[in-house]
Amino acid sequence: MRTQVKSGTLEPLVTGAPAILLGAELARTLGVVPGESVTLISPQGALTAVGMVPKMRRYTVAGTIEIGMYEYDSSIAYLALPAAQEFAGLGSAVTGVEVKLVDPFAARRIGREIAGELGFPFWVRDWMEMNRNLFNALQLEKLALFVIVIIIVLVAAFAIIGHLVLLVAEKRKEIGILKSLGASSGSITAVFFTVGMTIGLVGTVLGSTVGLLLIWVQNTYRIIRLAGDVYQIDYLLMKLTAGDFALIISATLMLAFLATIVPARRAGALAPADVLRYE
Repeated sequence: MRTQVKSGTLEPLVTGAPAILLGAELARTLGVVPGESVTLISPQGALTAVGMVPKMRRYTVAGTIEIGMYEYDSSIAYLALPAAQEFAGLGSAVTGVEVKLVDPFAARRIGREIAGELGFPFWVRDWMEMNRNLFNALQLEKLALFVIVIIIVLVAAFAIIGHLVLLVAEKRKEIGILKSLGASSGSITAVFFTVGMTIGLVGTVLGSTVGLLLIWVQNTYRIIRLAGDVYQIDYLLMKLTAGDFALIISATLMLAFLATIVPARRAGALAPADVLRYE
């Protein structure tokens, strides 16, 4: 948590002082800064002769914290555990326990294990379930981006086909001479196939390098910012998994391979007599 403190300090909460830590967006909405005071009102008031009187406590803002998700930064506040228990009238009890895992993607499995151990009336919610709608939207966007990448690669594949067709047309005389000297159709096909695959391989390597560099720049300097109240996150986080990277590279090389076959076989099928007849 210390790394997420945007301003102020955690020390007053650690020492047990009447202090509170607010989310950065919540502090901005309230118009308070570290050192100023806020008043908390609990719905669980005290019944008096004049009616229900809400319980109120005044706390000094020790600092602000920024998690990176607008939903939390605009609504969350932290108190020291004894202060929170006293304000909520819980005594030494708590209403919930949060567990942080080394592997966050194991949350669903471990959550089921904890729920099985505790049984009724306890229940468990993991971060995947709490943000299910967001992850569904991101999965759909990921699929759309993959389709867009494939379309871009298809355009590049047609460019390779066009380049090789023009190259075959320009080298018809040389192909005819080589075949008249004994070069086989397979060797001619292999030459043009190598040219096409070299173009595809070099383009794939350069494109991958540029893509990885852009991911590093965005995650380091956070150039692309988002409206946190709309997208729930305030900057675009980029993450490339090994599986996605391998899938994209494989699809790109496969399309380059398919784009190279037809022009290369066309070059190998040229008959030397037909080529040299008009040269």
